[in-house]
Amino acid sequence: MKESETSPGLAGRLGAWGVHLFTASGIITVFMAILAVGKGDLRAAMLWLVAAQLIDGVDGTMARRFRVTEVLPFMNGKNIDFVIDFASYAIVPAYMIYASGLIGGHWNLACAFLILMVSAVYYGKEGMISEDYYFVGFPVMWNMAAFFMIFVFQWGHWANVLLVVALSALHFIPIKFAYPSRTNQWRWLSLGVAAAGMLAALGIIWPYPEPRPVLNAIANLALGYFGFFALWVTYFKR
Repeated sequence: MKESETSPGLAGRLGAWGVHLFTASGIITVFMAILAVGKGDLRAAMLWLVAAQLIDGVDGTMARRFRVTEVLPFMNGKNIDFVIDFASYAIVPAYMIYASGLIGGHWNLACAFLILMVSAVYYGKEGMISEDYYFVGFPVMWNMAAFFMIFVFQWGHWANVLLVVALSALHFIPIKFAYPSRTNQWRWLSLGVAAAGMLAALGIIWPYPEPRPVLNAIANLALGYFGFFALWVTYFKR
């Protein structure tokens, strides 16, 4: 077999590098979110986190399309992904919740510390994703928790404290949460609900603080769907 038939070629290598650079660009959106929180602009910060999540949602498909592990075997895109994910799904959301003022007094910093600690420990847990592509335990998606706490629920101090504690505990309870892009069970329905929830979230964030009760209802329905799905798959599905 000729070398040209086995070598990925210049175009293949450039495509694979492009995918890695696209994944790495997520750290720029994370940094912009940090800057926005520092300025007190939680709306802009959440929009930047949405951009980070969109990058994270499609880069895996792009990586498989361009065969990055075969073309660039000395690069590990998953390691790039882990660094960015921890920043966008744990560090910045913890900062947002802290800066929002939804939790008062010393409890505010304590809840931020709790979010960061349980997220770091969860990332070290073996079997974080099951063989049939479910997250085992509440995944590190504190960006979604921050979105609902700040833009949808707007609860009082103690309700927010209890929510943070409950979600922190759920990291280590073996409930199976859907991985929408990879879980086979109800995959297309889950992707549709996730897309509807994301569009509703954008519609809530963009005009914030103007109320959007219909979009709030859609976001809550999407949340309820994934909560029901997790309980059904974990406790009732045979």
